[in-house]
Amino acid sequence: MIKRRFLGMTVGMTAALLLAGCGSNEEATSDENMSISEAVDYTITGIEPGAGLTGLAHTALEEYENLEGWELAESSTAGMLTLLGEAIENEEPIIVTGWAPHYKFTQYDLKFIEDPKGSLGDIESIHTIARTGFEEEMPNAAQILDAFEWEVEDMESVMYEAQSSSFEEASMSWIEANQDKVDSWLEGTKPGNGEEIDIVSTPWDTERASGKVIELVLEQQGYDVTVSDVDPAILFEAIANGEADVSIAPWLPMTHEAFYEEHKDNIVDMGPNLTGAQNGFVVPAYMDIDSIEDLEPKE
Repeated sequence: MIKRRFLGMTVGMTAALLLAGCGSNEEATSDENMSISEAVDYTITGIEPGAGLTGLAHTALEEYENLEGWELAESSTAGMLTLLGEAIENEEPIIVTGWAPHYKFTQYDLKFIEDPKGSLGDIESIHTIARTGFEEEMPNAAQILDAFEWEVEDMESVMYEAQSSSFEEASMSWIEANQDKVDSWLEGTKPGNGEEIDIVSTPWDTERASGKVIELVLEQQGYDVTVSDVDPAILFEAIANGEADVSIAPWLPMTHEAFYEEHKDNIVDMGPNLTGAQNGFVVPAYMDIDSIEDLEPKE
């Protein structure tokens, strides 16, 4: 009796395990056949509602017919980065609103997907601008600032290291590791003599990186440098009015276009200090998708 009952229990458990196994296989097969659009539930993971990139993302959802029915899940930059990290840890699909330079491109293997309509903007440059008369009054400092130019990867490496230390420590490490590049900025210039230089910047990690690097370089050359973080509108006004000397923060031609057009007659544009800044939809590199047009509308 006990033996028969044990045998019945064994058969029942085996059947249950077989059924469970079949269910798992069906589920796995279903997941494998799921499109990327279905897998991300027709949702773009976004950042703060008031961010310029958020507005561009809404524009993309309106302009691409194949994104009909899609939603932008507005959150925060920190929230987006958390969800991105969790997806990558589990190798799951996710599409986020992203921008470069940003340390996430150093932390993870990511890629922008193509934006054929240009709804999310074109490639931008970050420029160095100065007040009228600065070049004449401080020619050596102006020459250094005019020569200052680095790559997206340089800025991202400083930003990434600063997450676990500080922007000052990360900037100093970058300078020590890239002395040849720094020397090229200084070539043909003479040291300063304690002259004060007021730099206005923006409160973003991109500009915290560039601002601290150029501050340290100028200080090593004998200048007394102050960097102040302000809103873009105040930044352009300060340079145009002569209340500040220099900024290395303006994103052109799109992000700060309105401010630039308003004040361009009263500022000196020294040109780009970084080329390759970009906004767009970003995915982990393991996702098999190249373009926004590869996505499907929600039925």
